[in-house]
Amino acid sequence: METIVLRATRCLLAAASTLLALPAAQADPVSELASFSVFDKADLAQLAKGEAKPMRGAPMSTPRFLSVQTAWVAPGSPASVAEAMRRWSPTNHAELKVYMHTNGSDFDRLAQAPNNPAVQALVNATVSKSADLQISREEAAKLPSAGNAMAGPVASFWSGVLSARASAGPFGQPPYDHTGEAIKAGDEINALLRQQPKMQKQFSGLISGGGDKFWELIGVSQKGVLTLGASYNRQASGGSYQAADVLYYASGGYYVAITLYQMWPVEVDGKASTLVWRGDMISSAELAGLAGMERMGSESAMIRDISRAVRLFRRDTGAAR
Repeated sequence: METIVLRATRCLLAAASTLLALPAAQADPVSELASFSVFDKADLAQLAKGEAKPMRGAPMSTPRFLSVQTAWVAPGSPASVAEAMRRWSPTNHAELKVYMHTNGSDFDRLAQAPNNPAVQALVNATVSKSADLQISREEAAKLPSAGNAMAGPVASFWSGVLSARASAGPFGQPPYDHTGEAIKAGDEINALLRQQPKMQKQFSGLISGGGDKFWELIGVSQKGVLTLGASYNRQASGGSYQAADVLYYASGGYYVAITLYQMWPVEVDGKASTLVWRGDMISSAELAGLAGMERMGSESAMIRDISRAVRLFRRDTGAAR
C-alpha cells in the first residue's frame, strides 16, 4: 500500500524577527528535549555533523494515528534558522509534491493549478461525485457534474469549500460526513495531542485561535489534495522558540496533520548554533486498517518523506554543516 506523503518541512514564522530579542538560554536544551520527546539522549556534536535524526514517535492507541520526531543542529541562531524556514518554499522541489502554496485565503489561484495526473485525479473525483472526497453532505450537494480541469465549475466549487472552511478555522470545521462517517477535524487535532501528553504539555496554549492561514495543493498517493492550514508561533522559556503548522482540512488522503517545532540556542565547537526538534503527527483513514509489516512500512515511508524534506531544506538554506 502506498503511504501518505506528508508535505515538506516548512514553518511559516511570521514573527521570526522577534527572535533577535530572545534572552540568553537559562535551561539545558538537551534535558528539555528529553523531557517531552523520544530523544532521551542527544549528542549535539554528532547532530551538527550528520544528517537530521528521525525516530518513530511514541505509540498511539488510535489505529489511524501515526507520529515521527526529528532532531538536528543547524549553524547560527534560532532567529536565522526561523528566517530560513520562513523564506524556504517546498514548491521548488518536484519530489516533495507540493504543487501550490499560498499564504492567506486567495483561492482564485486555483485556476493556475498545474495540469498533471494528480490534479486531474482530483478533478475526476469531483465531477464523478466520488465517495472518497472528504466534504460534508451540504458541500456534496453543490458538486459540479461537468469539468475537465481545475477551472470553471470545478475550481468554483473548491474555492467555495475552501473559503467557507477557512473562515470556520481549525476548530469550527463541518464534519467529513459525505460518506456517512462524521469525522471532525477539531476532534482529531485534540485527540492527536491528548495521545502525546508530554508534547501536549510542552506546547500547551500554542495552537489556539485561527493562526496565520495558508492553503496548498499537494500530491498524496498519486492524487491531488487541497488542504487548509494555520501556523502558530511564540517565544518560549530558556531563549527557545516554538511553532506549529496545523493542516486542519484535506479533500482526501488524510484527516488532519500537525507539525510542531522547538528551537533552542546552543553552542557547538565554540559556534552559535540551534538545536531543532520537529514532531509530526497525522490522522488518516488509510492507516486505520494497517497492521504488522504494512504499518511498519507506512511508518518507514513517513520517516523517509520527512527526512527528504528536512534534507532539502537544510541543503537549500545552508542549515547543514
